[in-house]
Amino acid sequence: MKIVISNDDGYDQPGLTALIQAVSPLGETIVVAPATPQSNIGHRVTMREPIRVDRLDHHTYVVHATPADCVRLAIKQFVSEADWVIAGINPGANLGSDVYQSGTVAAAREAAILGVRAMAVSQYIAAQWTIDWSSTQAQVAHLIPLILKKPIAIGSYWNINLPSPINATPPIEHRCCPLDKHPHHYHYIQADGAYHYQGVIHDRPRSPGSDVDVCFSGMISVTRMEI
Repeated sequence: MKIVISNDDGYDQPGLTALIQAVSPLGETIVVAPATPQSNIGHRVTMREPIRVDRLDHHTYVVHATPADCVRLAIKQFVSEADWVIAGINPGANLGSDVYQSGTVAAAREAAILGVRAMAVSQYIAAQWTIDWSSTQAQVAHLIPLILKKPIAIGSYWNINLPSPINATPPIEHRCCPLDKHPHHYHYIQADGAYHYQGVIHDRPRSPGSDVDVCFSGMISVTRMEI
């Protein structure tokens, strides 16, 4: 099995390292990730400018562009025979309406658009908690083989969010659930001649059984997404 690994935080970030370590036992991994942080960039693609790529080694490509660009190049140029694209692990949840601004989710969505099975993996960060990447890695290593066995149609992909806080063991229960459709409760504060975003993700409204509710309740949310 050939698995393309990408993210939106950059090729040198701990979430990507944790994902590589979690997935490596499942097959050959090829990293195609952004050179610099690309969080909240959504599904932006580069079409009118050349894209510079640095090849660090046989299995690592550093792309000076967006997460969606990384996946396009991976599938069209570097790993045309890829079986899966897995994006993450994002430090912060991508739940509900977050999926539309997330570069992590965009990477998985781009793979689905190109006909390759894909998933995006994110780690929710509860208030007063710092990610223990070893625990996240252990939970993802247990979960991903289970997700790989689930049927997924062409044009669909998985969006996965781990709860917090978490430990390495025992394995956390996961639940398939729909995307929450509630809008964020946020506002802007005007100061110094500009408008500043203000919002608290932990207080967001949610529907029972939705991805936000499942993740905030201490389980792993697994949502089947459509392109």
